[in-house]
Amino acid sequence: MRSAGPPYTLDRSLVDRASELLRAGQLVGFPTETVYGLGADASNQQALERLYKVKGRPANHPVIVHIGSFEQLSNWAADVPEAAPKLAQAFWPGPLTLVLRKSDRVLGELTGGQDTVAIRVPRHPVALALLEAFRGGIAAPSANRFGRLSPTTAQAVAEEFGDEVAMVLDGGPCQVGIESTILDLSGKQPAVLRPGMILAADIEKVLGVPVKAAGETVRGPRAPGGLPKHYAPRARLRLLGRPELEQEVERLAAGGSAPAVLAFSPAPEKWSHLSWICAPRDPVQYAHDLYGNLRYLDSGSCHLIVVEAVPEAAEWVAIYDRLVRAAGLAPSGGGQA
Repeated sequence: MRSAGPPYTLDRSLVDRASELLRAGQLVGFPTETVYGLGADASNQQALERLYKVKGRPANHPVIVHIGSFEQLSNWAADVPEAAPKLAQAFWPGPLTLVLRKSDRVLGELTGGQDTVAIRVPRHPVALALLEAFRGGIAAPSANRFGRLSPTTAQAVAEEFGDEVAMVLDGGPCQVGIESTILDLSGKQPAVLRPGMILAADIEKVLGVPVKAAGETVRGPRAPGGLPKHYAPRARLRLLGRPELEQEVERLAAGGSAPAVLAFSPAPEKWSHLSWICAPRDPVQYAHDLYGNLRYLDSGSCHLIVVEAVPEAAEWVAIYDRLVRAAGLAPSGGGQA
């Protein structure tokens, strides 16, 4: 089920109010093209401490700094390698985060105590308007409790945090639906620390050099979204091939249980009573719908969500990453700890 919401208009007065709240050290939920972010002033230590506390985020887990343009990159990075402007020209604004050696001015709360900082320019008119009004960097992990499903609507953010967040800007449903690709440029070879809908092959075409894909990185900075269990619903999630999925649903139904199901085909008549979503076979649309689908299935009383395994193709790598982490099956270590 696609996340729903009313059409939005860019209300400058609301954007200005959100900017004032950020300057006052408050937290603001805002839309990006990937997922909704929980924003704090990236230069305010107390605001960052509040961000970590409200989200329940471990102190050694870095956050992404959102900036309004490539020209602001030097305010946060100690050096800007030749690859950075090439990638910015190709993908910014957009769902690509660059990891660079941090400036001495960057607070340790942003980096999890590391010597690198993660930065991107989001591609959403509301986010860009907010950054323009704020005139600074906004630290913004996904606007959910740490480790849980990322939100793709303003309503999901409001339901998650209530009065703990000063304001939520409504920018409609997110276009991409899963988090950005994170690319480490701090080492000798570019390396993907977190896969997203911008693929390693897309980056290689721009740079003309090999890029380590996610999972190939042996050592590197810690990156957001890299824990073995992450992006998880409250219910347990199992990722199964189609035959195994049918066997598991049959077994559970025979025992009186009613799992929720996300699969590539409609529910057979005998299971029409189950909470069952038929997912699109297009990876772009699947990613767009993923968190909304899982949130919907998780909103019922089921204790298990069974998800049909996605294809083994490059276009599905980021989606597979989110699903195996939601199921608690991802490997730990390396650059994604």
